[in-house]
Amino acid sequence: MSEISKDIFLKRFSKAVNEGYAAIFVGAGFSRPMGYVDWKTLLKPFAEELELDIEQETDLARLAQFYRNEKGSKSRINQEIIDQFSKNVKLNENVKIITRLPIYTYWTTNYDHLLEEGLKLNNRKADVKITQDQLSLQKRDRDALVYKMHGDVDFASEAVLTKEDYEVYNEKRSLYTTVLQGDLISKTFLFIGFSFEDPNLDNILSRTRNLLGENVGESYWLEKNVAEPNLQDIESEKEIEEVKEKYRIDKVKLSLKINELKRYGISTVLINDYDEITSILLEVEKRYLRTNVFISGSIKSYDEIWEENKVNNFCSILSEKLVNNNYKVHSGFGLGVGSSVINGALKEIYSTKYRHVDEHLLLRPFPQVFENDEEKKLKWRQYREELISKVGVSIFIFGNKISKEGEVELSEGMFEEFEIAKKFNNLIIPVGSTGGMAKKIYDMVEQDIEEYPYLKNDLETLKSSHDIQELTDCILDILEKN
Repeated sequence: MSEISKDIFLKRFSKAVNEGYAAIFVGAGFSRPMGYVDWKTLLKPFAEELELDIEQETDLARLAQFYRNEKGSKSRINQEIIDQFSKNVKLNENVKIITRLPIYTYWTTNYDHLLEEGLKLNNRKADVKITQDQLSLQKRDRDALVYKMHGDVDFASEAVLTKEDYEVYNEKRSLYTTVLQGDLISKTFLFIGFSFEDPNLDNILSRTRNLLGENVGESYWLEKNVAEPNLQDIESEKEIEEVKEKYRIDKVKLSLKINELKRYGISTVLINDYDEITSILLEVEKRYLRTNVFISGSIKSYDEIWEENKVNNFCSILSEKLVNNNYKVHSGFGLGVGSSVINGALKEIYSTKYRHVDEHLLLRPFPQVFENDEEKKLKWRQYREELISKVGVSIFIFGNKISKEGEVELSEGMFEEFEIAKKFNNLIIPVGSTGGMAKKIYDMVEQDIEEYPYLKNDLETLKSSHDIQELTDCILDILEKN
């Protein structure tokens, strides 16, 4: 078999996510763990009415057509779609992850609303395309497009299921074919929960390959490997041979399918268990988040080592180098550091990044008007949670302020950001040599260094160095290695 490794997949698909050309395509297998039926289970009662064995049927569209022919209408099938896909189910981690990733395009052959619900949960407005007429309409301020190429439970009578539905697909839904062809050419897809038995998709993949020949882009399919049978509990020699033969045939079929999909530019990533999908998606998300860096810091009181001009230079050079290395800088506009962080990032953006500010810098100044201190504390906590949940790295620098009494104090807000960063499993980099709350956080990290193994080789630099070049190089080295 010519499958690709998980490491190669993670590297390539994470790059597509980071650069904005990734797409997701989910099939029935994606929804099944949450309680929805697959195509075979949906049609099982109809097969029984026709006195057929669903396990012996390979052309399920034809089976659905047989039932429609016998009953004279599709109404009973439509009702079964409504009954099976109107259930309230709990979203699993896979739905939550793929809908919070910065992916704009989702395709599905499913009738359920899992993608829409996942996007809503993650505060993303979905523009859902169910009928062909909707393709020309645009929802304002949309965050994602969801194409339901076989219809939706709320429009069950128009769902694509029978052989006739497939035969007239290119008459009634030809624009879906055109749009999907375009996406297959321009985007990198991840197929989840697919068997690739759908005649529509097979036809579209073939037409796309005919257009491009061998120059098709690369997409990916997550599929479970054929499990080696356990023969220990089987006593009959005949049964053992039958199990072995089935295993051999299943392996051959999978190998042939993998090679067939390669013709269409789809590489297969084999997993041992479907539970691995969650860990793979989490790793994709982690790699995306690790390109987003939050700089936590504030300073009001300077000293002989870190005088104001040097502080400004450090903040500016740090953010400039982060942007230069394709990280996106997130800033809460901390007192004494925010302006320099922004200036450094903008300097790099305007000189080398085609002036695409939003791709490399996100500013989130804290709200300042509140009715009372309790509301301020609550709102700032929520604000910090939202800000840090969008990043994978938190860098802590300086961290002091002047109290109402005129005394120098540590910045408690930075410590709260440290706690939140731990909660979201951020890569935490405290620059202890800058003093203030950053020093306190550094001391805590050093005492519990087993939780931060990626810092072991750089503790001395983070603790003692006051050289801007050395500190920024150290931080970038930590990021590149993790």
